[in-house]
Amino acid sequence: MKEEQQKEAVNIAISAFEKNNVEKDVAERIKKEFDKRHGPTWHCIIGRNFGSFVTHETNHFVYFYLDQKAVLLFKSG
Repeated sequence: MKEEQQKEAVNIAISAFEKNNVEKDVAERIKKEFDKRHGPTWHCIIGRNFGSFVTHETNHFVYFYLDQKAVLLFKSG
């Protein structure tokens, strides 16, 4: 993912964590915001301990941590 879009993802995630306590709600907020800004179909996974194996569009994948929570955001479909 381009650096500017990565920064956008981190900022949206920070805002989502400030407004929601449930990981599912944080993921939903991030996903919907990226769908709105960058077109469908984005997927978002939040958690402390998970594995993943995903297919994503080129340059549309980011994985980062905020405190103890991992955020996986990618576009596919």
